[in-house]
Amino acid sequence: MRAAGVTAARRLDALLVAPDAERGERITCCAGALAGTVFATALAVRTPYAWPAPAVIAVVAFDLFGGTVVNATRSAKRRFHRPGRSRLHHFAFVAAHVQPFALALLVPGFGWISAGVVHALTLAGAVCVLIAPADLRRPVAFAVSALAITAATTSVAVPGEPAWFAPVLLIKLPAHLLPER
Repeated sequence: MRAAGVTAARRLDALLVAPDAERGERITCCAGALAGTVFATALAVRTPYAWPAPAVIAVVAFDLFGGTVVNATRSAKRRFHRPGRSRLHHFAFVAAHVQPFALALLVPGFGWISAGVVHALTLAGAVCVLIAPADLRRPVAFAVSALAITAATTSVAVPGEPAWFAPVLLIKLPAHLLPER
């Protein structure tokens, strides 16, 4: 029975962090995911949001806060930048992050325009990083993250409780695009 539990835990660990993640990486990723989830959920439950909104916010927070840390680990870099992974794979990973639209659907005050702007900024940033020469991808990623965070936080109306969302998303996804050197 114990072996089955260990195997299931390793599969979950490989899915959420990366295959062969080091112990310190796993602990740091889990701590980041849990801390961000607790913080974002605590903000959400203070509001009069209907029950699905705090639940969705908690799931999104777990993915984004955890993913931000995961994308910075060597094991995730090996996983996502292994041979055979193309720019299209990386762009598809970024494009699949449709959480802004889940928030627009369920969180009052987080509108469709806000969701569209945040998603468009994320995709535009990904394109900039992916077309940059390899030796400039890291500084380009930092530049587009800083500019996109500024644009997202100053150009669209978002309620205070999920105000963390755009900055964390715009840090997580460019980090995914950067291989380990």
